[in-house]
Amino acid sequence: MSDTLAHPKAGQATKRLFIKTYGCQMNVYDSERMADVLRPLGYAPTETPDDADFVILNTCHIREKAAEKVYSELGKLRVLKEARGEAGQGGMTIAVAGCVAQAEGEEIMRRQPAVDLVVGPQAYHQLPELLTRTARARGERIGADFAPVDKFDALPAARGGDGVTAFLTVQEGCDKFCTFCVVPYTRGAEWSRPVAAVLSEARALADRGVRELTLLGQNVNAYDGEGADGKPSTLARLAYALADIPGIDRIRYTTSHPNDMSDDLIAAHGELDALMPYLHLPVQSGSDRLLRLMNRKHGRQKYFDLIDRIRAARPDMALSGDFIVGFPGETERDFEDTMDLVRRVHYASAFSFIYSPRPGTPAATMAAQVAPEVAKARLHALQALLLEQQTAFNESQAGRILPVLFEKKGRHDAQAIGRSPYLQSVHVDDADHMIGQIVPVEIVSGQQNSLAGRLIHSQAAHLQQRGAVSQATGAPSSSEAP
Repeated sequence: MSDTLAHPKAGQATKRLFIKTYGCQMNVYDSERMADVLRPLGYAPTETPDDADFVILNTCHIREKAAEKVYSELGKLRVLKEARGEAGQGGMTIAVAGCVAQAEGEEIMRRQPAVDLVVGPQAYHQLPELLTRTARARGERIGADFAPVDKFDALPAARGGDGVTAFLTVQEGCDKFCTFCVVPYTRGAEWSRPVAAVLSEARALADRGVRELTLLGQNVNAYDGEGADGKPSTLARLAYALADIPGIDRIRYTTSHPNDMSDDLIAAHGELDALMPYLHLPVQSGSDRLLRLMNRKHGRQKYFDLIDRIRAARPDMALSGDFIVGFPGETERDFEDTMDLVRRVHYASAFSFIYSPRPGTPAATMAAQVAPEVAKARLHALQALLLEQQTAFNESQAGRILPVLFEKKGRHDAQAIGRSPYLQSVHVDDADHMIGQIVPVEIVSGQQNSLAGRLIHSQAAHLQQRGAVSQATGAPSSSEAP
């Protein structure tokens, strides 16, 4: 990489960078770090690809439609790139990054000649070098065959942007090999960042004003990064260390696997105030037969027992999950088992999808693929139940006093939007002066997707808030019949 490219001269025109992110929160984190890597080259973010010198599509390969959306977007970018060239407005470099890039790099270059380079999820730290080489010859493809430690070691220490919340990747990859999932093939084996590296980045974020961290990983609760003693740590011990950093008041993590919910992590939820009472714990199906076909390596009763242990440690724990309907061979009985599981667990929120076959995964070649119209009807029924539970959970917060971390201004004058401990969006009038602070808020009402509240200023409210946060929600034990 040339010095001129890495360090623009004074007065050099700023280059414009547009990144479109698909998929999970880890992709959001990766997009932020791509912007960090490119900032020393003179790239500043722009809100639209229309005036961008460099466009990156950071992709997700979890579902078929997500990949097709990328190809559709590339078609639009090709037209824009050609129009800019014809108008003499300068060139546009187009890159595809992330999991679709890793899985379909050669196909992308074949289907869309406008693409200049393809970068796998473990190689985006090489973007500066790739840009230099792409200026000489199109067609560079860099995959994910790099150790993640190489990527993190190469990233700049300083982080751009601002805000009071931030994502922090601590673990990557997956060794579970669920039969429906491409992640082990696109992100590689499980790998955890050393504790010292995570704490260093967290301190830098705290110095920038971040108060809430969301720890990211494909299986984040499998975290086993090297500790100060040279031995593997756990996510629980990492959470305690992060909570000791001045300014870091809240810690969340996602996404978890039921088989990696260790005893010390469950205990931490009951002991560590900074660890928020909200847990995303995907189960995918309530049918033991389908869980075996999915290679989940746990059954429904183990999931129920785990939920009961978590709620015993933290009675007010709000749960989120992932569900797949229409998995190959799913019967009405299998689907009803999923509905029964949802009724017994009571979710505060959830994500649900129709099964999408991904090339190269075992499930893609399984017999008895479910008819699309059947899968769609089941999805509608499941989502109606999940929405009912989510709305009921939000409505149940009315009358409580919750500590809210205010993040940004709302739509109305003086309004501010924050997050409750349960990750709900909270809208409060006359609170824009509270952005960046955690303050007690009386919840006036709960709606389908958010809460409305008002500020409380008295010392009595502070005392009440501390008691209210530890109250149980009253949800029945998951081992009880509905």
